[in-house]
Amino acid sequence: MTTCVFCSIAAGQAAVTVVREWPDALAVRPRSGGVNEGHLLVLPRVHVADAGSDPDVTASVMRRAAELMAESPAANLITSKGSPATQTVFHLHVHVVPRADGDGLPLPWTPQHTARATAAQGGENR
Repeated sequence: MTTCVFCSIAAGQAAVTVVREWPDALAVRPRSGGVNEGHLLVLPRVHVADAGSDPDVTASVMRRAAELMAESPAANLITSKGSPATQTVFHLHVHVVPRADGDGLPLPWTPQHTARATAAQGGENR
C-alpha cells in the first residue's frame, strides 16, 4: 500500500493539530488552514478509502462529526467518494465547516463551481 497521509496522522507519525480524539476517530485542523475558521477534518483511525467502502466505519466517523457540528449554530458536513466527486485523499474524512450569514463561502469549493457560474453569467448576457 502506498503511504496514506491520514493513516500517518492517525498513527501519530505526522505533524498536525489534533482538536479532539476518540477511540475510533480524530478531528484535526486541515494543514492548509481550511476554507474558514473552525474547519475540521474527522477521520477514522483505520484506513477506509471512502464513505462507501465500510458503512460501519463511515457511521462512526459521521457520529463524531455530528458531535462537533452540534457545537456550532450552523455548519456543513461534507465527504466525497472518488475523483469526479472531488476526493483527493483516499482515506475517509468528513469536513466539518462552521458557517455564518454572509461568510461568502460558496459550495462546492471547486474550480467547476467557478466555471459553471461564469458560464451561467455569460449565457444571461446573450
